[in-house]
Amino acid sequence: MNLLTKALTKSLWVFHLSTGSCNNCDIEILDCLTPRYDVERFGIVLAGSIKHADVLLVTGIGTRKNAKRIQKLYQQMPKPGFVVAIGACSCSGGIFRDGYPMAGPISSLIPVDVWIPGCPPKPEAIIAGLVSLLGKLK
Repeated sequence: MNLLTKALTKSLWVFHLSTGSCNNCDIEILDCLTPRYDVERFGIVLAGSIKHADVLLVTGIGTRKNAKRIQKLYQQMPKPGFVVAIGACSCSGGIFRDGYPMAGPISSLIPVDVWIPGCPPKPEAIIAGLVSLLGKLK
């Protein structure tokens, strides 16, 4: 393990990207930041810019219209960077899987490291997924 990856195990900065979801997953992510669930105890902090983030949290479907934007944001993220797909829509397309604007699940646009399925996933599942990412880094 190199020094940069070891540093990430102490403090992950996450950037939340909503690619057109129904907002239920977004609300659950925000619940994780409240004192009730307190993801900051694991060193996870919400970053205001993708250029300062270590992890990209993606909710919603990858449409043909926003596919290039998703890829551009991923390219702007400093490396090593990790992607977490949250919710059924970003993992598999969910109910929009066969829709005309669908470009595919997020994993067809950018590489995904952790999948957190559910519609919407509970904050406990999101925390468990982020902790599993920390486990992968160690």
